[in-house]
Order: sequence, then C-alpha cells, then structure tokens
Amino acid sequence: MPDAARRPRDKRYASAAEALRGVVANNQVIAVGGFGLCGIPELLIEALRDSGVTGLTAVSNNAGIDGVGLGLLLQTRQIRKMVSSYVGENKEFERQFLAGELEVEFTPQGTLAEKLRAGGAGIPAFFTRTGYGTQVAEGKETREFDGHMYVMERSIVADVALVKAWKADPSGNLVFRKTARNFNPMAATAGKVCIAEVEEIVAIGEIDPDQVHTPGIYVDRIVHNPAPSRRIEQRTVRAKGE
Repeated sequence: MPDAARRPRDKRYASAAEALRGVVANNQVIAVGGFGLCGIPELLIEALRDSGVTGLTAVSNNAGIDGVGLGLLLQTRQIRKMVSSYVGENKEFERQFLAGELEVEFTPQGTLAEKLRAGGAGIPAFFTRTGYGTQVAEGKETREFDGHMYVMERSIVADVALVKAWKADPSGNLVFRKTARNFNPMAATAGKVCIAEVEEIVAIGEIDPDQVHTPGIYVDRIVHNPAPSRRIEQRTVRAKGE
C-alpha cells in the first residue's frame, strides 16, 4: 500500500466558518452537544448563525441562555424546531414556544441521550419505560415486556453534529473533559457529518488509545478554539454568616 494511503487524514480547518462550508444547509437536522453552557461548541454555533441557514431542527438538551449558544440562533429565527429536554434559562425560547412561533418536541433527558446514541449505533428504535402513560407516549407504539409497559422511541440521525471537545489529534480522536462530556459523545456519533470544536490539538499518538472517548472515524472536521468562554449559567451566593 502506498504511504499516502496509510497516512492519517488531517481534519483540521482554519476557522469555524470554513469547517461549516459545504456542509450546512437550510432545513437540516443539527445535533448540538452541551448541557446549558457547559461543553457547547460556541464558535461553531456563531459560524452557523453567520451562515444564514434557516429552517433548522436543533437537537440539544436545551438552548442555553439568551444570546449565548443556541440562544443566538433563536434570536435570528434560524431554528424552526427544538428537540430538547427543557426550556432552561432561555427566555426567548420560552417566549417563542408559548407564542406558537417555535415547534418544540420535549423529550425526557435520558431518552434524548439514548435517541442520539442509538442513532449513532445504527439502531432505528428502542423501547423505554420512561414516559409511558404521559403525553410523551401519545401516538407512539407501546408494548409489554416482563409485566411492564414500554414506549417505542425512534432514534435520531442528524444531518450534522456540532460538538465541543477538550483535546483532539489531527485525525479526529476526541477527549472530553469532565462534565463537558455530557451529550457530546452521543451527538458526535449521531451526525452524518461531525464537526468538533476543540481546545487542544496534539500530535497523532500523543493521546493514549484508552483515553479516547470518541474515535476519529466518527469525526469529519476539526476547528481549534484555544480560549473558550467560561460562563456561569446560574450563580448562587450566601449572605455573610449563613
């Protein structure tokens, strides 16, 4: 085999805008990693806003806060539908939902994580006890297993996945840091195309294979963000003496 065929592909792009070019389009399903403001691919979301694409279905645990993360895309009305677990602290999300301006598919948090994981694993559907007997189960197939009722949930395969990782090598092997791991690994595998925003890029071979959370086979493009924002979604303080 020629050396060029054995050489790992370099998946690095010079900017978030370049990483999105030729990939994102109107009316796509976009899976976005993160939980609140933790582990969100902020540069990629900003570039998605600047791309001007519309009619998006965003699959994410929530939409962050106003003016940050997916909140940017809600402000510009580029998101047509949210598939998420809760409204969170985003007032514009709440306003659009209550006004009937935004389609929302609320999904139990664990079910949403499994929908993404199953989609990445090639599993079209699965049964879960969560949501049986509630509005979540309306219109869905139910079945009894071992004396318990289950709801069938379809998995999610997104057109594009945008994720945030701590460390990567040029071939796309990803390592997530602590709680920023959250929905990112599942979103990464669920995307037909996965673009990762990473804080550190190291040479191939510097990441111990046992430490890789998402193998590079799932990752198509990488953009470097060495200085991500460190925002606090909720600050709780105590009065002196309490």
